Amino acid sequence: DARGPRKAARPAFATLTAGATGLNVMDRDAGKRTAPVEGEARSSVLGSPLDPRYTFESFVEGPSNRVALAAAKAVAESASRFNPLFLHASVGLGKTHLLQAIAAEAVRQNGKSRVVYLTAEYFMWRFATAIRDNNALTLKEQLRDIDLLIIDDMQFLQGKSIQNEFCHLINMLLDSAKQVVVAADRPPAELESLEPRVRSRLIGGVALEMSAPDFAMRLGMLKLRLAAAKAEDPAVDIADDVLDHIARTVTGSGRELEGAFNQLLFRQSFEPNISIDQIDDILRHMYRSSEPKRPRIEDIQRIVARHYNVSKTELLSNRRTRTIVKPRQVAMYLAKVMTPRSLPEIGRRFGGRDHTTVLHAVRKIEGLSGDDNSLAQELELLRRLISDQA
Repeated sequence: DARGPRKAARPAFATLTAGATGLNVMDRDAGKRTAPVEGEARSSVLGSPLDPRYTFESFVEGPSNRVALAAAKAVAESASRFNPLFLHASVGLGKTHLLQAIAAEAVRQNGKSRVVYLTAEYFMWRFATAIRDNNALTLKEQLRDIDLLIIDDMQFLQGKSIQNEFCHLINMLLDSAKQVVVAADRPPAELESLEPRVRSRLIGGVALEMSAPDFAMRLGMLKLRLAAAKAEDPAVDIADDVLDHIARTVTGSGRELEGAFNQLLFRQSFEPNISIDQIDDILRHMYRSSEPKRPRIEDIQRIVARHYNVSKTELLSNRRTRTIVKPRQVAMYLAKVMTPRSLPEIGRRFGGRDHTTVLHAVRKIEGLSGDDNSLAQELELLRRLISDQA
């Protein structure tokens, strides 16, 4: 989810438009169109720039992102088909790539389309600045005039007043059949920092998960990266078996894969005949692959809910039936022993419960598992399932 550098100076309000020679930046306050310079031509409204590398053509498709990619292309070609579209994934799995591809393609499809791409942090800063300068009304009027709103890193949207403004904005756009696309590192129902009505509006759309790439996808990403490196320097050459080995060794996010490739490229610049064993040493130093990855609380909740045949919504609810209470307590116990999260944080992630509730659940499951061999076996099975998903 890399972002390009912000420019020192940019229009007060810029929107993506298509011109005869590509994308242009339109200063809506001055009513003047600037020349389409490659770096600035892909700047978008409110200052979040687009990276020219992030297109649908450069996005590597696979089982983990195929549905999200199809929805993204549909939205770029025809607004209001899935509205709002919510994409969620862990860091480095291509959310920003897909969002920026939607923005660029929407403008190419329709030169008159007014597209806004920005991060949640920049939205917060821009609104806070407008309120401070008594320009909030002007900013709202400008945002009212757009066709496609794309918000990245929604989990960082903070502050009740800012969230109220955001809720008003998406309500207005959705009611006007304008497209809204949002991305975050977790599903909308798990964005605890958001106001309930903001979460409710996001839940009402289509939420799609993007998971970690499989081996074929990782290998495809490395081959694309190698082709780009060769375009810059024809002397660059990395053997197929080396790429294959990296794809099998680095199994995390696309960002980790990019880091491994860049490290190898750097080493090869002064050590051209690097061996597979040396590559293993490099990667082990970078990623400490011998250390197990810690699972996320949402992974634990999902796997426990599936194991006990209850929904995740029931797990987080206030229902007190035995069929729900036991899975909830088991999930809380596993969240405590398998993640570094504190008791208050676990409580918040389980429907806003108090830390004492979590402590009670942990102690109860600990006590029962010591006397109940079948429960102990269940917990061990769940640990393995959760670890395999981490």
